[in-house]
This record gives sequence, C-alpha cells and structure tokens, in this order.
Amino acid sequence: MDETPTPFAQACTERGWAKPSTFIPAFEATAELVGEQVTITDRQVRRWRRTHPPRPHPPAWRVLHAMFGVNPVDLGFPGPGPSTTVDGPHAPSGEVNVDRRTFVADAIGVTAGVAVGPRKGIGIPEAVGTAHLLELREGLRSLYTLDDAYGGGDVRSLAVRHLRRVRRIINTSDYPDTVGRQLQLLVGETAEQCAWLYYDADEQDTARRYWGEALTTATMLHDAGLQILVLVSLSMQASYEGRPRDGYDLARAAHSLAVPFGCPALLSLIAAREARALALMKDRSSARKRLADSMRMVDRSGRGRPAPDWAAFHGPAELDYAQGLLYSDTGHHKAAVPFLRAALAHQDRSYGRNRALYRMTLARSLVQAGEVDEGAAEAATSLTHLEEVESGRVNRRVADVRDLLRSIDAVSAREAAEELTEYTELKGVV
Repeated sequence: MDETPTPFAQACTERGWAKPSTFIPAFEATAELVGEQVTITDRQVRRWRRTHPPRPHPPAWRVLHAMFGVNPVDLGFPGPGPSTTVDGPHAPSGEVNVDRRTFVADAIGVTAGVAVGPRKGIGIPEAVGTAHLLELREGLRSLYTLDDAYGGGDVRSLAVRHLRRVRRIINTSDYPDTVGRQLQLLVGETAEQCAWLYYDADEQDTARRYWGEALTTATMLHDAGLQILVLVSLSMQASYEGRPRDGYDLARAAHSLAVPFGCPALLSLIAAREARALALMKDRSSARKRLADSMRMVDRSGRGRPAPDWAAFHGPAELDYAQGLLYSDTGHHKAAVPFLRAALAHQDRSYGRNRALYRMTLARSLVQAGEVDEGAAEAATSLTHLEEVESGRVNRRVADVRDLLRSIDAVSAREAAEELTEYTELKGVV
C-alpha cells in the first residue's frame, strides 16, 4: 500500500496542521480573516487528505487558496467548474472589517506555527498566503504598541518602511485574490498609521497625505471600518489645527457610517470627537451633551460589538481628559483640573505618550486656574517623564506651558520656565 502523503497532506504537515484538530482552527481563523462564512468537519478534512479528494465547495476553496497561498489544484484537488470563482469574500461589506484588528491579534496565536518558507518536495512555488499576511499584521500591531509607549517621532520611519514592504509584496508576489484584498486593506491601515504618527510628530501636511492615501484605499475596497477610522482621525486633526467646523462635519460623517456596526465604544469615541469640535466652536451646551452621550455609550460597551483594536485607548481616562479639555477650551480652568488629574490617574502606564500629554496639560490648567506654584512644579516634574517620549504634540504643549510661565511674574514660574526652555531648546522646539 502506497503511504506517500498527498500534496495537501504534506503541505498541512509542513505548517503544523497534520491532524484535523490542528487544521480546523486554522481553517476557521482564515475563513473569518477573508470574510467567508464556512465551517468544516473532521470527516471533511480526512477526505481531503485522500489520494483522490473531493472538490471543496467554492467558499472552502477560497479559504484553502488563502491558507496556502496557491491554487488548491496544486494541492491535488480537482479544479472547480468554469462558473466558479475564487476572487473574493461574500460577507456583507463591513461585516467583519470593523473588528478585524482585534481578530487578527487573536488569530496570530492560532496560526503562530505556520511555516512561511519554501515548500520543498512537492513542486509548489512560493506564494503569499495567510501566514505572511498574519506576519505583516503583527508588524503593524507592533507599531501601535511602540507609538503608545514612545510617541510618533521615532516610530514613523518604521511605519513607512512597513508600508513600503507591503506595497512591494503586492507588486512583486503571487497570491490569491482573497489574500490580495487583505494586503490592500493592510496598505490602507498602515498608511493610516503613518498618518497618525506624522500627526503626533506634528508634521501635519505629511499626515494629511497619508490619510488621503488611506481614505482612497478604503473607498476602493468599500471598507466601512477603514473609512470610519480615517474620518475620525481627520476630525481630530481638524480640531487640532483650529478648524473645528471641519472637525465636527468629519465626525458626523464617521458617525453615519458607524451606526450600523452597533459598537457602543466606537460611537462613544466619535461622540467625544464631536464634543471636542463643538467646544472649540464655543457651543458649550452641545459639547457637554455629546460628551455625556459619549460617557453613556462607553458604559454600554459590553453589550454590543467589541471596539476595533485601534480604539483600545478610548475609555475612562480618555473621557476624563476630554472633559478636562472641554472646560479648558471654554475658559473654566479650575473646573478642568480635577478631570485632568483623574485622566492621569486612570491612564494605563503603557500609554507613555498620553500620560506625558495629560501631565503637561494638567500643568497648563493649574497655571491658568491661578495655582501658579503648583502648576510650575507639575510642569518641571513632568520633564522627568518625557525622557523616552518623542512626540511633536507633547513638545508643542511643553512650549505652550513654557510661554505661559514666562508671562507670569513669580519665582516658581520663572524657574520652571527656565527648565522648560532648556528642554525645548534641546528638542529644537521654537
């Protein structure tokens, strides 16, 4: 009896899927990744491993194509009929995409043993498959972590290189259309991350260019999740640049796209963006209402769909900070102080950049509230927390506090202003 493994069986073994119990979880993870609603049984897997396997149904065929990066015909399966295509998922647009980043983070654990090297011995050429896609997504996920900790200044060059790598793979490699769509989506998401990093580095024109690329990709793919992310980010940038009306309109556009997803945490984040723009427009009443809506929705976050991974930062600390900014933007500096203190107390220490921004914003509000000595001390102490943070936005806030302290005739203010001046000169901040 010939016990030579079939091409499919050998390819499975090389990837650590020698048994149905290991193959099925990887298959299901890939199905969700490419948007196919299909499941398989232990019996089906065993039949596929035979010398003359049955032809998989079209959805399963597309998943196999994505898993192995080659046409299933090369794995020993009989070819599909002329009317069968393998060129894309059939899930409703946006059904999977809004939470894809969270899913991929989990899926990496399932498929960590996937081999990405050449397939020796069975004559199948190297091609881009699910393992490569997950590796690229893990790279993007690492960029998020680095940004949270250190800010955009030092991380942006890594993100640009990652974007170039994905583009090079798209233009020089072979892959099934299901994987191709995910690579294009990854380009959009990585371009968005590049934009965010340049925004945080306070290079707004470059940030705007990358956000434009990301929005173009989102539109081309009809991916509502990526469209929402870009619109929310552009809203934030518009408010930061003093264009609150644009910020409000962009946030409302994001809200319209986000409602069908039924994700309270995402709607809460968008409402907070609206509140920020309204506060800058001096519409305090509407701003307070939308911020209250944001707080109510974040309390309901356990009832609907989970937040996408990029929105993980949004929670109690971010809402306390938003409340503090609302009071500060409308001239109520004393009222802003307790909320900014709460934001700093609630912020996870892994968000080094945000903690630095919160601390310097608290110092500014203390000074503006008339607590000059305390504000000056907070500003000077904050400098010790900026050693590992490289963020243009944080440096700009330091410069604002420096200028504010320079305008005050008090010993504590002058001494703190001198320390902040030394820091800004070292960073090259005007």
